[in-house]
Amino acid sequence: MEKVTRGQRNIEWIETYCYIPEGKFVGQPLKLTAKQKKWIRQIYDSPTRTFILSMARKNAKTAFSACLLLLHTVGPEARPNSQLYSAAQSRDQAAILFNLASKMVRMSPELSSVITIRDSAKEILCPDLGTKYKALSAEATTAYGLSPVFTVHDELGQVKGPRSELYEALETASAAQESPLSIIISTQSPTDADLLSLLIDDARQGNDPKVKCVLYTAPKTDDPFSVATIKKANPHFQDFMNTDEVKRQAAEAKRMPSRESSYRNLILNQRVEARAPFVSQSVWADNGKAPGQMTGTVTAGLDLSSRTDLTAFVVTRQNADSVDVWPFFWTPEKGLSERSKVDRVPYDLWADQGYLFTTPGATVDYAFVAQQIADICSQLEVDAIAYDRWRIDLLKAEFEKIGVQLPLSPFGQGYKDMGPAIDTLEADLLNGRLRHGNHPVLTMCAANAVATRDPAGSRKLDKSKASGRIDGMVALAMALGVRSDEPVRDIAAFINDPIIA
Repeated sequence: MEKVTRGQRNIEWIETYCYIPEGKFVGQPLKLTAKQKKWIRQIYDSPTRTFILSMARKNAKTAFSACLLLLHTVGPEARPNSQLYSAAQSRDQAAILFNLASKMVRMSPELSSVITIRDSAKEILCPDLGTKYKALSAEATTAYGLSPVFTVHDELGQVKGPRSELYEALETASAAQESPLSIIISTQSPTDADLLSLLIDDARQGNDPKVKCVLYTAPKTDDPFSVATIKKANPHFQDFMNTDEVKRQAAEAKRMPSRESSYRNLILNQRVEARAPFVSQSVWADNGKAPGQMTGTVTAGLDLSSRTDLTAFVVTRQNADSVDVWPFFWTPEKGLSERSKVDRVPYDLWADQGYLFTTPGATVDYAFVAQQIADICSQLEVDAIAYDRWRIDLLKAEFEKIGVQLPLSPFGQGYKDMGPAIDTLEADLLNGRLRHGNHPVLTMCAANAVATRDPAGSRKLDKSKASGRIDGMVALAMALGVRSDEPVRDIAAFINDPIIA
């Protein structure tokens, strides 16, 4: 007789005692899908400390977690007198898993006879075994002093940034147990720098064989609106999901760029900021043709950095039916690898490939930048170089040292001046007029850019709202906004505009 594995035993227990808690087939015996059975075998048929399962919304992630929770509360995985927890970022999210597990218990005569539910405390107990489950949220006081043997981190992708006090409290508390198990089940975080992204990336590198990761995500190079692409992020597309509704959402995101980022994050499970960026990925890609040879009459935008950030100089040329874009970026050579890790972008690789210039030392060398800008402009007929006044005096001093005079034009960073520039940039993008050649540093800036709006409806790119560096997009907007037939604006008027710092 073939030996029943631990995973198969757990599958059979779930299908024997658990019922579908809600939806079209509510109350019917729960039958796990082939993929759910595979995940259970991955967890239990070999040593597992952490199991990360990431896929798009509405794939029954929380119901699956509820099954595992009951398995450890009263099923064959239960340990006498053990503590079990689920963790979520909000009370509402924490309640979802508790409610589903409670419904499963109440529908099952066998489970309800041995389990006590405390709705007000969000607790499920098995008095005979002494097991206790409680739902926790980050909104409550952090749970120190606990000793969980089993933890579900529900929708950990909602954590912004690399740390969660609740996550750390529960994970460090598990050290008291001999074989603790943590289940992380979530749609992806928006950025590479968020906690879930860090955990997924580390797990996929295979650094710890007891940390396993199953990730369903649509490649960003695929057509985001096709059913084939949607299925890659939704393993239960035809099992639990309303396929017509998903297709409707895809069509809506295709029509309205403001919906695309949310659609990519929640439906395609991609790392995309759910709030609307200034330009969607698909629109940016539509403008990705290579620019022509850098000659002729041009305008440029210059966004200087603090001493350790990116300095951006973007040159543009208006053609009859297109706008050529040539971006240049500088950053300090020293500490480049460290900044790559902090920003989670490959500055070091881009430097090796020639997309990013490095200046000697630990801070941006403005003498180096001034000389290179002078060299670039010597080949061109430059009508105007629009600049943000941040640190411009330092660069002007370097131009004077090398005897270079350039048509510098101050450009306000407030809504008054940036509003028309943003309108021009948006119109060129939507009409597919830009030819930026998919320059990787500029593409990164485009992905991070977020526009804010004043009461009058004018917009500007706001560095304080961005998810990363946007210097290249600020410089591009200024380059398109400055006009050769406009007089250089008076500096006294210019200083009344606020600065994007």
